[in-house]
Amino acid sequence: MKYCMQIDTPLGSLFAIDTNGALSNLDFASAPQIPCETKQTPLLLETAKQLAEYFSGSRTCFDLPLHPVGTAFQLKVWKALHSIPYGETCSYRDIAVKIGHPLACRAVGGANNRNPISIITPCHRVIGVNGSLTGYGGGLEAKSALLELEKKKETV
Repeated sequence: MKYCMQIDTPLGSLFAIDTNGALSNLDFASAPQIPCETKQTPLLLETAKQLAEYFSGSRTCFDLPLHPVGTAFQLKVWKALHSIPYGETCSYRDIAVKIGHPLACRAVGGANNRNPISIITPCHRVIGVNGSLTGYGGGLEAKSALLELEKKKETV
């Protein structure tokens, strides 16, 4: 069963989806992107709590059961995203090298674009090799805001 809940954040509303007790989606959206029943499950309430802590600057990593759905390649990329430390960034090339596909920068970008668990799987920490901000599902303003939030915590 899929349950969903809207979570209000400083960057706008997110929809979180609990699929059989694991977080499967966290999307910037005005409505859930997957059919689900609206219900405040313990997992979704904990997700909202941890996101509030993250946005307040008191949480630098998340501790939630995750269940992203994607191809084997996408899952490998999304797993690698979790190794990017809070407050740091890396390039698509860095991720491609990390997962053993050094020539797959564009494919890494495509997988990043399809990340179903925004913020918690930190695709916002991936930037262009030249340091430029590149696409983000929540928009470049949101990506910039997330990076600034993490940078502030690192300098405190």
